[in-house]
Amino acid sequence: MRICTMDYYKELCSDVRFVEGLTGCLNCGTCTAICAAAEFYNYDPRIIAETVQTRDNNKIEELLTGNTIWYCGECMSCKTRCPRNNAPGLLIMALRALSVKTGLFTESEKGRQQLVLKRTMGEWILKYGYCLYREEMSMADHPEQGPTWEWQNNNLDKLFERFGATYKGDGPGPLRKVPAEALAELRKIFDVTGASDLFNFIEKKSAEKAEELGLEFNEKLDCGYLNQIYNLDSGIHTKDQAI
Repeated sequence: MRICTMDYYKELCSDVRFVEGLTGCLNCGTCTAICAAAEFYNYDPRIIAETVQTRDNNKIEELLTGNTIWYCGECMSCKTRCPRNNAPGLLIMALRALSVKTGLFTESEKGRQQLVLKRTMGEWILKYGYCLYREEMSMADHPEQGPTWEWQNNNLDKLFERFGATYKGDGPGPLRKVPAEALAELRKIFDVTGASDLFNFIEKKSAEKAEELGLEFNEKLDCGYLNQIYNLDSGIHTKDQAI
């Protein structure tokens, strides 16, 4: 059994999202009734709010090392319906941040996928200024998008020209080239807010987990570890799958 060395509840209370998201839960279940993720995943925001309120570090650590906190889509429907104006979605954000901060995110199948998000959307922001950059999204990674999407990918120049966009050019418009000075400013924001350190920590802990699992790990998007965490589905996540 893992021995808790950190007061997780105290750490959560230092996160403004946690303070804003939970002022007094009645456990009425309205958040779960309206939750889009609860409709499909083995996920219940009411139980998470109840668990956190116990202030039991062992129970909170189960959340930090498990898959549950990664099912939320952060749509914040829970906040719009809660009679006490709580927001379980904000609790989830605080729990996810703590899971990454402590390195416990590598203990769950869904948590380990943070490396994929860091190396795609996270790095695309710094490289291009966009969290989603079409040219980096290949059909091999997204075959579910079908032939129309593939045609678009192969004809982006013509497509954006028809819409009057400034594709990779200077000036306003969708997917315009983000100036180098703006990218440098983005990098600086990441540095001073600690996001860059967090990115490095995700890499470090992921490399350690890859070694533990005996999987290849390098900076490429198709290394053994990244392929495993991107494609693995253990079949325990949705309500129609066996636990």
